[in-house]
Amino acid sequence: MKLQLTVVCILCFLLLSFSDATVPSRYAKQSTEWFQSTEGRRIADNVLTWQTLHGSWPKNRDTASEPFDGNSDDLRGTFDNKATTGELRFLARAFRATNEPRYREAFLKGLSHILEAQYATGGWPQFYPLSKGYHRHITFNDSAMTRILELLRDVSESSDYEFLKTEDRAKAKAAVTKGIDCILRTQIKQEGKLTAWCAQHDEKTLEPAWARSYEPPSLSGAESVGVVRFLMSVEEPTPAIIAAVEGAVAWFRGAAIHGIRLEAFTNTAGQDDKRVVADPDAGPLWARFYEIGSNRPIFLDRDSVVRYSFAEIGQERRTGYAYYGSWATKLLTDAYPRWREKHKLPKE
Repeated sequence: MKLQLTVVCILCFLLLSFSDATVPSRYAKQSTEWFQSTEGRRIADNVLTWQTLHGSWPKNRDTASEPFDGNSDDLRGTFDNKATTGELRFLARAFRATNEPRYREAFLKGLSHILEAQYATGGWPQFYPLSKGYHRHITFNDSAMTRILELLRDVSESSDYEFLKTEDRAKAKAAVTKGIDCILRTQIKQEGKLTAWCAQHDEKTLEPAWARSYEPPSLSGAESVGVVRFLMSVEEPTPAIIAAVEGAVAWFRGAAIHGIRLEAFTNTAGQDDKRVVADPDAGPLWARFYEIGSNRPIFLDRDSVVRYSFAEIGQERRTGYAYYGSWATKLLTDAYPRWREKHKLPKE
């Protein structure tokens, strides 16, 4: 009984940590009056305490409700899970509302950190300074790179960032251009056709790369959706961007899986489990990973062995990772048609 209560407490703590991870970005939409209030200034001051010496913020932590009271050397900042970009948007809003120099200084420190972290090839790692592991790869996983690009684009174009010097905004604009070029160069080609992206790419060669033991070099049916949406958000897309979007959409259509759905059940060991069942009425699904070359869905356990059936991996991964999803549905049925119409592209 004590063990069960302990597990429940740990799970509750983790859920709270993840739900609080984007607290600063939620507060960023508060009114000017709120930011000028005692409560608003308290929250903004708390956010400052969580900034690392390098200029970033840690992930999966509530960086707003309470001040950090530990050793700042122990904080490990990242661009993963909305960290850093959320805090920077919040501080920009706080400075505009209060004209408090400390908020602007912290924002500039974070912006400089992002610009410094960009690779010569145009991408960003999950963590900077760099680690020796997979975190050093160019990271599309969890929209890390596209979220950075969205912030930098706003910095360079939006009136919300007019408090910055022209040279800082110009640097942000140049970084966006470089980042878009990286996206176009990392798009995987098969038989001469543009397709999708891997969740992470080598920072030097731009080739698809391994992340965790169950995240292989592959075509991503999940992360590629966010990449395409970012490209479609470019106001004046170049022919190269249009070709990238069209190639990815064609790939998504061909990679869609019909006639199945995921079902939760209790297995013979009494464990919560998941399985694939036939369902002719189910909407389309996409696999998280597709084998480069064959386009076959692939599934990996922590042993890194490639398998071609969801049932062949263990219960721990079947229930602990999203191997199937409807990720591209709204992209194909709503966002893509509206994008084509907006840019007056020929009817398909």
